[in-house]
Amino acid sequence: MREYLNIIIDSFTGYGHYLWTDITQPSWHSFFYGLVTVSLLFWLWEIMLPWRKEQAVIRRGFWLDGFYMFFNVFLFSLIGYAALTNVLVHGFNQFLGWFGIKNLVMIHIQSWPVWAKLLTMFVVRDFIQFNVHRLLHRVPTLWNFHKVHHSVREMGFAAQFRYHWMETLVYRTIEYIPLAMIGFGVQDFFVVHMFAITMGHFNHSNVKLPLGPFKYIFNNPQMHIWHHARDLPEDRPYGMNYGLTLSLWDYLFGTAYIPSNGRDIPLGFPGIETFPEDFTHQVLYPLFQQNLQHTKEKSTLEKGIAET
Repeated sequence: MREYLNIIIDSFTGYGHYLWTDITQPSWHSFFYGLVTVSLLFWLWEIMLPWRKEQAVIRRGFWLDGFYMFFNVFLFSLIGYAALTNVLVHGFNQFLGWFGIKNLVMIHIQSWPVWAKLLTMFVVRDFIQFNVHRLLHRVPTLWNFHKVHHSVREMGFAAQFRYHWMETLVYRTIEYIPLAMIGFGVQDFFVVHMFAITMGHFNHSNVKLPLGPFKYIFNNPQMHIWHHARDLPEDRPYGMNYGLTLSLWDYLFGTAYIPSNGRDIPLGFPGIETFPEDFTHQVLYPLFQQNLQHTKEKSTLEKGIAET
């Protein structure tokens, strides 16, 4: 028990020290300033060359998305995610040790050329995320959490970070074993993660950049806008265009959908008008929805029993 307590304490102090150092001692691999720089560049792009010219520079939900960005990227780990992760990883490694397994690495990509290592990590991670994203739309419980992301009414670069913190747990849990099996490194993960964030900014931004044939490989605003469409086609009740960075997966698995220029389509989901618009209530919404559904099911069951 004391061992895990020490891990928790070290996690809080370790991440706190990392974040403080990242902010006060900038370097080329500073994640904090990398995120700020990329965000400012995309915002400037939106201001100078907007796709939806009538959309305000400070669009609806702009400041909320900005808060989500810093909360989900930095504050969530500081609050407890880093500690929880380290505890679970340590416990999982102990579990493996009972079976004589010291680590999960099956493919030692660290010995590969840098380009091959980064490309492998990027493709494997993006494919996993594509499939997790599909789950978020198909599993009702997960969809209640994912609704937070789809509550965006006007699209902009920071909209990619409007998501419930529970999604982080889902993505990282499913990612962990496959990435551990190829022996990814922290430094390599920074490069891959930073590229994914840059592409996420691009996909959600109010810009238009024709990619030509590369649109079949990389996601883009004109494709991703349809993923956020409020009204879904009858033959795609769970949505479409699930790729995060690569559109390739959608074209390979038949989930790509760009019927026309989607610049001005309504965004969200049916019933979005009653969805909360502040951070606190959006975070609490999925939890209340689950309790409400449980109450309804219990009431229906009790009513059926009483009638019999």
